[in-house]
Amino acid sequence: GWLVAPEDAVGDLEKLAQNLCISAPSMAQHAALACFEPQTLAILEQRRAEFGRRRDFLLPALRELGFGIAVEPEGAFYLYADISAFGGDAFAFCRHFLETEHVAFTPGLDFGRFQAGHHVRFAYTQSLPRLEQAVERIARGLRSWGV
Repeated sequence: GWLVAPEDAVGDLEKLAQNLCISAPSMAQHAALACFEPQTLAILEQRRAEFGRRRDFLLPALRELGFGIAVEPEGAFYLYADISAFGGDAFAFCRHFLETEHVAFTPGLDFGRFQAGHHVRFAYTQSLPRLEQAVERIARGLRSWGV
């Protein structure tokens, strides 16, 4: 970045920028150490396991409904799904489900250009009961979409 400042302040500001940009501030380093405490690692493992349960529910449920999901996520909480079997474009498809079933997922164009017009992204950041409800609504929405 850059900064406009009085000439007599530039030297001190350069030193400040070097400390902020070249090395992590001491406070951030101390905060990072907390990430390796046993209780923090236990919380992390609980969260990882929960996202795994959600993925393990949503992935086969969407595939059963006809969504093409080529890659099983291993480190994120998203599913990138091919909707070409259902016809139409991703924007219209997403809008249909948002307006008729109150389920939100995102057109693929927000995540790249490769075949984005017939891909959507699902995030499994909601609780398992909400994901179960969403799958029921998606199944109903597919019927009203004409599948």
